[in-house]
Amino acid sequence: MTRTTSPRVATVPTTVRGPYRIHVVAEKTGVPAATLRAWERRYGIPSPERTATGYRLYGDREVELVRRLSSLVEAGVSAQDAARQVLAESPAAAPPREGGREPLVIDPFEAAAARIVVAVERFDELGIQEELRRALFLGNASQVADRVLTPALRQVGELWHAGTLSIAQEHLATEHVAAVIRDLVQLARRDDAEHSVLCACFADEEHVIGLLSTAVQIATWGLRPVVLGARTPPSAIRDSVRALAPSIVALSVTIPPSPARQRELLDEYASACAGVPWLVGGAAAPAMAAAIEARGGAVAPPHVAELRKLVQARIRDAKGFRERRAPAPHPTDPGKRKKP
Repeated sequence: MTRTTSPRVATVPTTVRGPYRIHVVAEKTGVPAATLRAWERRYGIPSPERTATGYRLYGDREVELVRRLSSLVEAGVSAQDAARQVLAESPAAAPPREGGREPLVIDPFEAAAARIVVAVERFDELGIQEELRRALFLGNASQVADRVLTPALRQVGELWHAGTLSIAQEHLATEHVAAVIRDLVQLARRDDAEHSVLCACFADEEHVIGLLSTAVQIATWGLRPVVLGARTPPSAIRDSVRALAPSIVALSVTIPPSPARQRELLDEYASACAGVPWLVGGAAAPAMAAAIEARGGAVAPPHVAELRKLVQARIRDAKGFRERRAPAPHPTDPGKRKKP
């Protein structure tokens, strides 16, 4: 049930009766510690002091500000608008413009990601859908995927690992966000593109968000991504390479396989690509770099600009290789005879 809130300005104590550690504030306000850190980073609320060893210390004033912000969010106000309202109600809470931290600057992409996370925390499926629709108007497909959807799911994952969100909430968020990213792939890609990129997860890999986000980037580069999705065995790569003749194969792995399974899969993927350039991205890829490169593959760099350069370079190399391997026309070919 949504809790109603009073439009009156909250009375905020001007003296500090703390200090409290972050877990105490979380207990007093009902706001998870991970959310407190996110609000502090994005909106400047709360604004704790730090000890010499880096611990956050909060006073009664910060506790009341968090309660006010939380009550507005629970009443349906976006976290961004709620933060602005709380700061307007209590000007002293705003970061100083001189001699201290920079004034509050709210990035619209970060704010959109934060609103999605808040909707997930509230287990509000319709709210998640609404925030996802709003996010689509912030920029192009690449910006929305890279700066809103992927960071939102990363935060959801962190909250789940911290025990703040249930596995059901994490699955709900993943399902809706993945559906939107798949739509972005279709909207961004050009079916008449000269080069296609076969995109797939390792055979034991279920996490597709990173792969889908990369597919959006690939589409914006004028290439045509063909997404096979999660748990793609080498045999599926082999069949797809034969049928589609992609210019490059992009694989994703976030959880490292066992050493024996890793060797098995890399041997089979290298064989399945059949000379088509291939690369591996994802959180587990750097640890597998030596084995990937030993089999002729490449590890996808973490930055988009570097990844684009690598993909384009591999496509050029493959094109030159195919042209050099193409058989020369036979001198007796009637179609190639010189006219007298």
